[in-house]
Amino acid sequence: MRVPRIRRARLGAAVIALATTGALALPVATAAAATESASASGPLLSYIVNTRANHGQVQKAEREIAAAGGTVVVSYEQIGVVIARSADTSFAAKLRQSKTIESVGASRTKGIEAADVEATVEATVPTAAPTDGSEPLWANQWDMKQIGVDQAHTKTLGSRDVVVGVLDSGIDATHEDLAPNVDASLSASCLSGKPDTSWNSWQPTTSDHGTHVAGTIAAAKNGKGMVGIAPNVRLAAVKVVDDGGFIYPEYAICGFVWAGEHHFKVTNNSYYIDPWLFNCQNDPDQAAVMTGVRRAVEFSRRGGVLNVAAAGNENYDLAHKTTDVSSPDDTTPAPRPVDDDCLSLPTELPGVVVTTSVGVKGDKSYYSSYGLNKATVAAPGGDARYQLPDTPDKNGRVLSTIPGNKYGYKQGTSMASPHTTGVVALLASTHPWAGPDELRWMLTHQADEHACPSTYDPSGDGAWKATCEGSADNNGFYGAGIINANKAADWWRI
Repeated sequence: MRVPRIRRARLGAAVIALATTGALALPVATAAAATESASASGPLLSYIVNTRANHGQVQKAEREIAAAGGTVVVSYEQIGVVIARSADTSFAAKLRQSKTIESVGASRTKGIEAADVEATVEATVPTAAPTDGSEPLWANQWDMKQIGVDQAHTKTLGSRDVVVGVLDSGIDATHEDLAPNVDASLSASCLSGKPDTSWNSWQPTTSDHGTHVAGTIAAAKNGKGMVGIAPNVRLAAVKVVDDGGFIYPEYAICGFVWAGEHHFKVTNNSYYIDPWLFNCQNDPDQAAVMTGVRRAVEFSRRGGVLNVAAAGNENYDLAHKTTDVSSPDDTTPAPRPVDDDCLSLPTELPGVVVTTSVGVKGDKSYYSSYGLNKATVAAPGGDARYQLPDTPDKNGRVLSTIPGNKYGYKQGTSMASPHTTGVVALLASTHPWAGPDELRWMLTHQADEHACPSTYDPSGDGAWKATCEGSADNNGFYGAGIINANKAADWWRI
């Protein structure tokens, strides 16, 4: 999802105002030189090449990639995935004849190009701090009060032992509300498909999306501006969004492997992987992408990571797929039929916590995608059309940090997901023994049930009409219910 769907859910948000262990890699210069000598019969594309996860098979795959006119960017031996590049239009077809290669697919339909960037409108920070000792912008943080963050903070602010990976567009690590919590030693850029740990590589460039997400999770409680859900945990910036706003498969694979190798407790993924809204098994390119990303997500889970993702901003019923009209989003989209074998990545992969969005009234946000047995939980993501709060700014979006020591409002499932991630960080802090499965169980069992409405048509004209299926404790709009930070702060509660 190019980060402005962050236009869709692309990073899941509509905006207003606002070298790895076990990885073998060619030096950038070597890869570039090799590319120049490759066939120039088509555009240079990236490919996901899947083989068996052992050293010998990966080495054989690398040799066959070179023989087929490609170059290796990085090999993740631990999951049997090689990121390669080639300008040869027959590259994938050649590799598909090999017994060494299990599957291979192009990760995009054309090279990365710059695209539109999110507009941001700043929030004004009061000149005088509140007399009650709260953060200057607390009065506008309706989302935090909705899930009991103020009550949670009387019991815990989170543990420094908990690391949250923000797979996004980078984090402004100099921001006054984020600098205390960003761990540079665990941060990296994955924009080449392999990790780059240099400081500048993981700083935000064209998008403030990751900085906004990070503030919701763990903005410091320091009297500067606003406060996050778990203001004492550490943040790792893992940049997976390029300057065009795209999150290609190789970026996400790198990010999940990085998270698993460094044993993050939880990652936030407010995006879907480009260029396809849904990747389908009957397409060889998309099937290979699904395999590579699934392996990376599973590797992170085995490393102790619980992955949280945004449901999407298309008001789409993920349980009843019919048509995709927005893919591929890096060239010319065209309508195509889709079914249950077509998955939004990483959202619909096993073990991923899928978050839908609600507004201040606790009702589904008009844009939020949904689906019975697809939605895990719901969280505040904002609804500036139909659910407005009684706050000083009267803004139904979510307030958080943006680069340059500033603050801004955004809405989207991209904003809902980090609320869930923040609550998981509190759970991990109060239950340090808990692994991904236990954290997921506690998250869902502590959520406040929210039954389906009899009808859902917030505009009254059918523009955002949706049908909710399921029971009070498991339905398509809210999953197990709306997350609860106050309960997560209780060490004795499971």
